[in-house]
Amino acid sequence: MAIVRKVLVTGAAGFIGSHVARRLLDAGSAVVGLDNLNDYYDVTLKQDRLKHVVGEHDHFKFVKLELADQAAMAALFEAEGFDAVVHLAAQAGVRYSLENPQAYVDSNVTGTLNIFEGCRNHPVSHCVFASSSSVYGANASMPFSVHQNVDHPMSMYAATKKSCELMGHAYSQLYDIPITGLRFFTVYGPWGRPDMAAFLFTKAMLAGEPIQVFNRGEMQRDFTYIDDIVEGVVRLVDHPPQPNVDWDRFSPDPGTSFAPYAIQNIGNHSPVRLMHFIETLEKELGIEAEKELLPMQPGDVPATYADVQALQDSVDFSPDTSIEEGLRRFVAWYRAYYSVA
Repeated sequence: MAIVRKVLVTGAAGFIGSHVARRLLDAGSAVVGLDNLNDYYDVTLKQDRLKHVVGEHDHFKFVKLELADQAAMAALFEAEGFDAVVHLAAQAGVRYSLENPQAYVDSNVTGTLNIFEGCRNHPVSHCVFASSSSVYGANASMPFSVHQNVDHPMSMYAATKKSCELMGHAYSQLYDIPITGLRFFTVYGPWGRPDMAAFLFTKAMLAGEPIQVFNRGEMQRDFTYIDDIVEGVVRLVDHPPQPNVDWDRFSPDPGTSFAPYAIQNIGNHSPVRLMHFIETLEKELGIEAEKELLPMQPGDVPATYADVQALQDSVDFSPDTSIEEGLRRFVAWYRAYYSVA
């Protein structure tokens, strides 16, 4: 595939961002990686991602910057002249959004606004940005399709991600900017976030501590392995959306537009029961988990399940890494990184 010359990757020290930056570099792009290295979780892990995942590379430049700093972001776009933007930085976590909603507005909404402003004032071939499967909220019809309405978020995290999608459409149609929103489904794998299930469970089980199992293990998640996420992102960067000439104002399709704007699900399209996830992890670790069965948490949803037909149609790709293979790779990385037998 054709590769753009210079790409801004925000959240470059993050789980997904570091992997995407590496793939773009390996494919021949120059990458400017932006991150604020905040302490929402272990900063050492973020620094190690930059060192070990992104690595030393002549065509990589790291910038420590706050997305919400309007003047600094404008100066960055002015100085660098990006060909494309992969905006992955965000304040993550559904449960934390119940405690500190302002952090989500500052990072996710204001930060994304500054990204779109940069793309308006310094045009790019394509801006792809991270949304989330959380935007499906109270929807119960599965699999979740980009063509469904998503007006009933269950958390402030989801509400901010939906806000980003709305802003993205406005900027796309006002300024003719090709923009794609990416709804990721429960990403896991090596170098993952410590607040996610695979990491939390593995750490507790190796320490001989109980794991907290919400909704008594009856939840289902469309767990998606990191390499599949990266493959989808990198393919889409070079495929900016075209206006849908069949878009009907009297029966509007939420997944496409009369503007160069689209939404894409990137998920494994194979939901896994939480208890099966735990059982698979137990086999990989050789440890039976002590389980603390708890009710559903506020802001959570019982199940996620991605319809990826639009992704398949657009870039001829759909994730397919099994939970067994994905957790095997995750556990191998965890044991090596933390030097545990």
